[in-house]
Amino acid sequence: MRYLTAGESHGKQLTTIIEGIPAQMPLIKENINESLLRRQKGYGRGKRMQIEKDLVEITSGVRHGYTLGSPISLVIHNDDFKHWTDIMGEDPIDDTASLRRVVTRPRPGHADLNGALKYGHRDMRNVLERSSARETAARVAAGAVAKTMLLHLGIEICGYVKEIGGIHAEENTTLTIKDRQEISEDSPVRTLDKKAEKLMMDRIDFAKKNGDSLGGVTEVYVEGMPAGIGSYVHYDRKLDSRIAGAVVSINAYKGVEFGIGFEAARRNGSEVHDEISWNEEIGYFRNSNRLGGFEGGMTTGMPIIVKGVMKPIPTLMKPLKSVDIETKETFQASVERSDACAVPAAAVVMEHVVAFELARALLEQFPHDRFSVLKEAIYQYREEIRGF
Repeated sequence: MRYLTAGESHGKQLTTIIEGIPAQMPLIKENINESLLRRQKGYGRGKRMQIEKDLVEITSGVRHGYTLGSPISLVIHNDDFKHWTDIMGEDPIDDTASLRRVVTRPRPGHADLNGALKYGHRDMRNVLERSSARETAARVAAGAVAKTMLLHLGIEICGYVKEIGGIHAEENTTLTIKDRQEISEDSPVRTLDKKAEKLMMDRIDFAKKNGDSLGGVTEVYVEGMPAGIGSYVHYDRKLDSRIAGAVVSINAYKGVEFGIGFEAARRNGSEVHDEISWNEEIGYFRNSNRLGGFEGGMTTGMPIIVKGVMKPIPTLMKPLKSVDIETKETFQASVERSDACAVPAAAVVMEHVVAFELARALLEQFPHDRFSVLKEAIYQYREEIRGF
C-alpha cells in the first residue's frame, strides 16, 4: 500500500492517490471528511481555516460505498484559489503580472532557500507553495482511509497534545482509548488534561500577542494491534522505524520517541524493559509498557504509544532577518499567512500518518486482495498467537 500527493498551498486542489487498498472494504466520503475537519480545528490556528472548508471528493476506486481494489483518488478543492488565479495559474503570463507576490527573501526555518538552491528557482514561491503544511490535508485524507480499515479490523487510534510551549499535560494511564478520543476532541488544544488546557491557551495568546509562534509535543495512542507486526529480519521493515520516519516527514516535526523514549537513557535496564506474563484469556502481555508497544521492530500487542516533537512554526509576524537572493542585502524575511500554534492540528496529522503505516504493515503480512479475506486472516492470527 502506498500513496502519492500533489498540489500547492494556493493551487486549485490537493490530490491523493492511494494504491493497494483491498477490494470490498466499506468506505464513504464522510469517513474522510470527519478527519479533514478535525485537522482544521485547534486553538491558535490562523484565518485560513475560516476560508477553506476541507471536504473530499472521491473520484475513483470506490463504488456504492465499497472499494474496488483499484487505485483510489481523492480531491480536496482550494476555495481560496479564485484569489490566486493569476499568481498560481498554470498558463503563461506577461512579465508585469509575474512580478506579483514574487518571493526573493527566504524565511528562516522554511524550505525556501534550500529548495531554491536545489531546483534553481529565483522566485521562491515555487518552493513555499509545495513545502507548505497545507499538503498535510492530502496526507490526512490518505490516513483517514487507513483509519477506516483499522477500525473494521478492531484497531483504534487517537492523537492528542502532551505539551505546548513548555506547558505539560499530566499523564493519566487509566484513560481508555474512547476516553482519549472524547476528551481530546472536546479540548480546544486537543489535550487530555483540563488544568493544562487553560495554561496552554494562555501561552498561545501571549505568543500571538507578541507576534511569535509555539511548538510542542503530540502523542498517538493505538489499541488493538496484534503482536508480531513488523519485522526484526530487515532494517527497512521494522515498524517502529517506519512510524518514526513518517512522523518526522510531517512539516516542523524534529523528533520521535516510543513509550518512555529518551527517558530510557537515564534509567537502569531493570527500570526500562517490560516483564512478560501470560493468561488463558488474552495470551501473552507485558506487565508495563515502557517501550511503547514495540520490541525488535515488531508490535508486542500492548498499546502503541509514540510521541512527536514539533518545532514552532517558522512563519512569524515579527519576521527574522534573512538575505535577499537577488540583491544579497539583509532584510526582514517575508511574512505569509500562518498560525501562532498548529500543535493541536498537528496531533491529527500525526494520528493519520501513524495509521497509514500500521495499515500498510498489516497488508504486507496478510493476504489482502479482498477485505473479508484480510479480516479473517487477522482474526485467525490473533487466535493462533493467543494460545501459542
